[in-house]
Amino acid sequence: MLVLELLAKKSMYGYEMIQTLKGTSEDFFALKEGTLYPILYRLEDNDFAKSSWSEPKDGKAPKKYYEITKKGRERLLFQKEHWTLFEKKVDELLRGNGK
Repeated sequence: MLVLELLAKKSMYGYEMIQTLKGTSEDFFALKEGTLYPILYRLEDNDFAKSSWSEPKDGKAPKKYYEITKKGRERLLFQKEHWTLFEKKVDELLRGNGK
């Protein structure tokens, strides 16, 4: 869900995603490449994201950019709705309001 959320904002390459998640979460989400790339591969396999290579510039190596697809946006919305329900139910249980 977090990776799809990043990609919903803009196309990004892997290291950029790692740094963005780390920075915006005050180091709470400090993913390693070995964690992120399998997530990205699964997102591509499920048509939730697609990738393309950038053109080399100024002697720098090309980067593989990922972007969210229409199906990925639908999946993100679904995941956010389920997260909201999950969060509500956990909160109810912790506060003793659950049935």
